Amino acid sequence: MNISQEKWGNIPLLHIYDEKMDENTPTIIFLHGFESAKEHNLHYAYNYVQKGLRVIMPDAILHGERDENLDQVQLSLRFWEIVLTNIEEVNFLKEQLHEKGLVTNGKIGVSGTSMGGITTLGCLTVYPWIDAAAVMMGTPNYVDLAKEQLQQVEDLGMKLPMTDEEIQKLYDTLAYFEISRKPEKLAGRPVFFWHGKKDKTVPYAPAHEFFESAKHLYENAPENWQHMTSKSSGHQVNRKGMLANVEWMARSL
Repeated sequence: MNISQEKWGNIPLLHIYDEKMDENTPTIIFLHGFESAKEHNLHYAYNYVQKGLRVIMPDAILHGERDENLDQVQLSLRFWEIVLTNIEEVNFLKEQLHEKGLVTNGKIGVSGTSMGGITTLGCLTVYPWIDAAAVMMGTPNYVDLAKEQLQQVEDLGMKLPMTDEEIQKLYDTLAYFEISRKPEKLAGRPVFFWHGKKDKTVPYAPAHEFFESAKHLYENAPENWQHMTSKSSGHQVNRKGMLANVEWMARSL
């Protein structure tokens, strides 16, 4: 197994693969969470590669090698900028996979934890080329989460560095990427959800409610639409969930 530190465009990433892999090998773009970094998820990469999957793990803007020494509040206020940039950069990474000859016929999946899971759902809304996805602790309700986050800032007694007009523009932009508003964009693609019921960071209910509401779209292939719940977990994926993600991606790709 090889772990290669690379930079595609301005994106530092880890490319994890086995030398036997070729352009027909399925590939996963794996997206890390808020205040995390690419190397924090190498346990996923190890297991993916063991299943015959190539792995690309980028650093999100303002994270990892792209850190700008912002404090948590400053970083939180730029959360949606990070997510929207992530979505844009996922498409760039896909194009690079083809340009570098790493993918020709091989399928491409996207997965991520927390902020990475949220990004994954946005990517499903706009990129029909994604063959399969696994969403760990994500939510499809961008606007609702953004409203909660801004309310939390105000509850701390801080003034939002945005005008009402700018906030409404943000909500309008986020609404465009909400898969819950456009479930037909799923197009029958395999999607796996994992979430802990005790998650206080990214609420459990919105993703599970979306899962239930879109079940009818998978009546002919219910095995492609699955939700795994951990009753005892908070905002951290347990080992059982991680391994289920790996099995899902290996089967789906």
